[in-house]
Amino acid sequence: MDFFAEPVFPVRLPAAQIDVERYRAKIKRAMARAIRECQYDRPTIAARMAQYLGLPSISKAALDAYTAESKSGHDVTLIRFSAFVHATGAVWLWDEVASIHGVTVLIGDEARLAELARLRQQRKEIEAEIRRQSARPVNLIRRGR
Repeated sequence: MDFFAEPVFPVRLPAAQIDVERYRAKIKRAMARAIRECQYDRPTIAARMAQYLGLPSISKAALDAYTAESKSGHDVTLIRFSAFVHATGAVWLWDEVASIHGVTVLIGDEARLAELARLRQQRKEIEAEIRRQSARPVNLIRRGR
């Protein structure tokens, strides 16, 4: 076992204040990574984004601007970011974006796993209460007929 491994579901604290330049760079780097890991090239990703949004087109140049750290004036909108996630299949990007708020995004069956853990915790609390209540004798009062 590796005691220094990063947790699968990290516990995060929200940022007290957003450092806009660092956050922008982080998102642009993450989007660039998503493109590198994607099976599609940039023009195809742009075309898939446009199709998803029902637009005639999104240019490869716009996609390049969204991922270039040097283009600080070209931030991707939430709508286009959603289309980008769809086009690349990089749903992990939602976790990258939300992490600044102290949020960890659960994807697919991860949510079910979290729900199971919550139910197990609830069961432990109920069992502890049953033990506490069972520790005291129950005195029944006879009721007349």
